[in-house]
Amino acid sequence: MKTPSKIVLIGASTGGPGQIEKIIKKLPLLKDSAIIIAQHMSAGFMYSFSKQLQAHNDNTILVAQDKEYVEVAKVYTCCGDIKLKQDNAGIYFIKKELVDKTNFNPDINKVFNSFLPICKNVEILCVILTGIGRDGVDACKALSLSGCKTITEDEQSAIVDGMTGNARAEVKDIKVMSIDAIVKEITGFCS
Repeated sequence: MKTPSKIVLIGASTGGPGQIEKIIKKLPLLKDSAIIIAQHMSAGFMYSFSKQLQAHNDNTILVAQDKEYVEVAKVYTCCGDIKLKQDNAGIYFIKKELVDKTNFNPDINKVFNSFLPICKNVEILCVILTGIGRDGVDACKALSLSGCKTITEDEQSAIVDGMTGNARAEVKDIKVMSIDAIVKEITGFCS
């Protein structure tokens, strides 16, 4: 098992599956990197979504499981009450069932915030895509203040400009790009 030196965090909600698919279709083979996707989606659909993404890419795409370590050349989709921790062996997922069904599934802020203690050891690219509301914005802001690279969609390419609009307004130094430019940025980061 090899721990990645670079991790791309992608947060999305309404309109996100199509945007994520655009990214995955263009993704090269990951060498020293991994991708963690926090897309608001019920657990019942996450496995079929991951299988659909796998059809478009040669990297291994998995639904993150409890106590599973993040490895290079893998793309993880998240569902349930999930966060990440680091120990001497690497970075791993901690997953519980959602207690409050009104919570986001997954909670993008919770997933992203779990990287705050880790971001000094791993290079992080934080991406906020289309969605209603502001889930992920606070964590993106905190990661940006900790020196991580941050990107969000421009208003024209975001299907719903809630999360992206809030990210543009609140995260200092965030790069604002079209979805096509984001695909290129992620590809360059992972190369």
